[in-house]
Amino acid sequence: MLSNTDLSKTIEKKEYRETLSKMEETLTHLQQKIREAGLPVIIVFEGWGASGKGTSISRITNPLDPRYFDVRTAGQITEDKIMRPFLWSFWTYLPAKGQIAIMDKSWHRVILPGVREDWQLSNNEAHGFYFDVNAFERQLTDDGYLIVKFFLHIGKDEQRRRFKVLEKDSNASWRVRPHDWAQNDNYEHNLQLFEKLLNATSTEESPWHIIEAEDMRFATCKIMKIVIDSITHKLDAQKPTPTEINTAAPVFSFPRRLQGIFPDESITDAEYKDELEHYQQRMRKLCNKLYVTRRSAAVVYEGWDAAGKGGNIKRLTSEIDPRCYAVVPVGPPSPHELSRHYLWRFMVKMPKDGHLTIFDRSWYGRVLIERVDELTPEPIWRRAYQEINEMEQHLISHGLILLKFWLHIDIDEQLRRFEDRQNNPLKQHKITDADWNNRSNWEKYEVAVDEMLARTHTANAPWIIVESNNKKHSRIKVLKSVTDALDDAMR
Repeated sequence: MLSNTDLSKTIEKKEYRETLSKMEETLTHLQQKIREAGLPVIIVFEGWGASGKGTSISRITNPLDPRYFDVRTAGQITEDKIMRPFLWSFWTYLPAKGQIAIMDKSWHRVILPGVREDWQLSNNEAHGFYFDVNAFERQLTDDGYLIVKFFLHIGKDEQRRRFKVLEKDSNASWRVRPHDWAQNDNYEHNLQLFEKLLNATSTEESPWHIIEAEDMRFATCKIMKIVIDSITHKLDAQKPTPTEINTAAPVFSFPRRLQGIFPDESITDAEYKDELEHYQQRMRKLCNKLYVTRRSAAVVYEGWDAAGKGGNIKRLTSEIDPRCYAVVPVGPPSPHELSRHYLWRFMVKMPKDGHLTIFDRSWYGRVLIERVDELTPEPIWRRAYQEINEMEQHLISHGLILLKFWLHIDIDEQLRRFEDRQNNPLKQHKITDADWNNRSNWEKYEVAVDEMLARTHTANAPWIIVESNNKKHSRIKVLKSVTDALDDAMR
């Protein structure tokens, strides 16, 4: 890919100016088309040190309206980034619909040696990173994002020449650091590493474009042409009409787990009091240990309306230092959230190392309420099972401890709790028309929950079904499950 690239390509100055002027005009027009179509665009620049990434970005952005693009520099791996899964910061960078994000270095950079001096990847770990990167890009392109990836390629002698020129410039000498010279000294070895990276992460949906960058005029024109062609092709791609989408549900066989669950589990008041005190004190100690050992944890609550999630969360957190945890209540997505990939609003809330995040409902809404209420087309919510499993595996690979609970009550107990809320002035705010509507779709939800449990119950992120007709039993089971899991993970 790189070894066979002809780096001698050039373009005359006059031709360059004429070509660039026309392409800038075209790009200005396309930016407006992007906004009208609500197309999110990500343009990625990778390459050798001093290959001209900054210059290329400047020339791309020159004809653009600055209100509708953002340039992000991945830069060095900071402590804040190290304390979260490596893709976390790039999820936070995602552009909204109609916006352009330009990446000076990207999620691919993390895989390369020398980014972190203390980090050497085994072959298995490298394959894991390639899997995460390709899954991330596929999820975005499946959701309608356009990703255009450039690698700026120059030869060893040209890189050395540019380093020397920069070092002689008092205003630019700071840009050349020891690791840059180390890259040049080990050029042939790094060439092989770049080749491996490009081959492993170039896909049909988001291929790499190799830019011959020894002549910056040629590089600029090639980059501009690829950007224009990619955006034009994406905008011109025919969008399927509802009648063209195959909505026939594939035939799947999965166990009906809820039908075998009897949610009536009892516990005496004395047992509840003793066990509550025991597990809350254990929870407090383990969360302190979580902070000291710099492990992160996430607890996901899903369940029937009125299953007791709020009371359960209160008992789980009552003895924890409030500086070490956060509770994220999940409701309908805002317009700001709808303008990005649906997993975005959850990824940006993931805890940093040493902290705990509790999700009161979660990303599973895509395969539950969005499925049952037909808020999302079937091909899209069916795609979410794979996306969710990939996201959760990425979190776990970082070291996050993930626990997922389904709080289960029967239909009669739900009715009793609904009526209690409706008849109690202090609880009436807890019952809404949406709750009654969801109850009318109980059987549809049962099917959706059973399929969710079957498709997202994995070895590393299993579901725990909590019998919740008895609230006290439910609280103790969750506390015991969480403390046991934290204790096992941190031993």
